[in-house]
Amino acid sequence: MKTRLTILAAGLALAGCATTPQPIGAPTAAPARPFSTAGLERIVGKDADTLERLFGKPDADVTEGTARKLQFASDICVLDAYLYPPRGGGRPVVTYVDARQRDGSPIDRASCAAALTRRGGGR
Repeated sequence: MKTRLTILAAGLALAGCATTPQPIGAPTAAPARPFSTAGLERIVGKDADTLERLFGKPDADVTEGTARKLQFASDICVLDAYLYPPRGGGRPVVTYVDARQRDGSPIDRASCAAALTRRGGGR
């Protein structure tokens, strides 16, 4: 009887080590969308001075390491421009732009940039 209990306990212990096989073709994370600069030609690749001439004084200016984020806001939207130094050195330029409506809802980046250029020089 003792042998049967030992065998049963060992079997239960081994059963707890079993893993559930992953189904073949399990979904993976969606690939990243390429960053389109359509409508953002006046922003991407430009430096901070160019952005200030275009939108006025930024509402926020955040620096972290060599990266810099300039934020411009209007009644319609908020635009974040991320500037990084180019390879080989030089003045940081915009490499990525993000935009959202004031309530956080999505908005087209080019539409937000157009709205910001009409905000009267930043205020």
